[in-house]
Amino acid sequence: MPDMTLVYVVVFFALAFDYINGFHDTANAIATSVSTRALNPQFAVVLAATLNFAGALYSTGVAKTIGGDLVKSASLVSQPVIISALFGAIVWNLITWWIGIPSSSSHALVGGVLGAVMVGAGFDAINLAGVEKIILSLVLSPLIAMAGGYIIMIAMMWIFGRQEPGKLNTGFKKMQLLSASLMSFSHGSNDAQKAMGIITLALLSSGHIESLEVPLWAKIACATAMGLGTAAGGWKIIKTMGGKIVKLEPINGFAADMNSAMVIFAATNLHLPVSTTHVVSGSIMGVGSAKRISAVRWGVAQQMLFAWILTIPFSAVTSALMYKFLSFFL
Repeated sequence: MPDMTLVYVVVFFALAFDYINGFHDTANAIATSVSTRALNPQFAVVLAATLNFAGALYSTGVAKTIGGDLVKSASLVSQPVIISALFGAIVWNLITWWIGIPSSSSHALVGGVLGAVMVGAGFDAINLAGVEKIILSLVLSPLIAMAGGYIIMIAMMWIFGRQEPGKLNTGFKKMQLLSASLMSFSHGSNDAQKAMGIITLALLSSGHIESLEVPLWAKIACATAMGLGTAAGGWKIIKTMGGKIVKLEPINGFAADMNSAMVIFAATNLHLPVSTTHVVSGSIMGVGSAKRISAVRWGVAQQMLFAWILTIPFSAVTSALMYKFLSFFL
């Protein structure tokens, strides 16, 4: 298959990954505001889609980290390796979406890249320092979000604890429009860049660009795919994120979204990829724990943790098998 055709295939799979990422992770932006009935579900999805698109155009720092830090050199990575990496990530996203378990698209992509590169280019092609940085950001971000959610909720309980509950809920329902908007924008600013990074890596490895700079068309295409995917909605995961972890009141939803948006946006500005799913889940658990530890349904959290642990190895194995399959034909 001609080299440029393979690049087109990479772009197709990358945009498919972004689209699936959009409806898989819609819950990150709107689950809390929908579950508290602060926002109408249809309006919330349109809001999230619009601001995901806008956020995706914010910067390219995360894209450069994904495209430049996982492997030592773009010249070591072939197009079949990149296609296989995306395939592994997409398969895992679809499985977890189908059964309604929030999992990390970021972890799936990193696992897919590592599995395909190890089989297709050898272990020496992996940039261990870059992988360590990325894994560290993926692991630490939900812990930071959990701690932040707990602290913010404790502070809000101290400030608003004597207010009449009915008025408090009415006020924070209105405030959730702001928190959901910020969450949607920050989600787009981090997640859409991952596919941009993969497309840029493919263009660089095939010699179609000379440096790791994301082309404008790739930014617009990935932003569009993310926005369309978000508009499609991911209602199974919205139900899990919005109500099965913790029973949320508007003040809890506002605290969780604001905390998540701050963590994700900080990571974007540090050029670090994070799992928005993990960050939001961590925030919700932290906010719930501030009410009381038993308020968190730890059984559901345990199921999610199990899925998180499986994500990287499953995606790695799937992408490795896909590369072996493609190698028979290419």
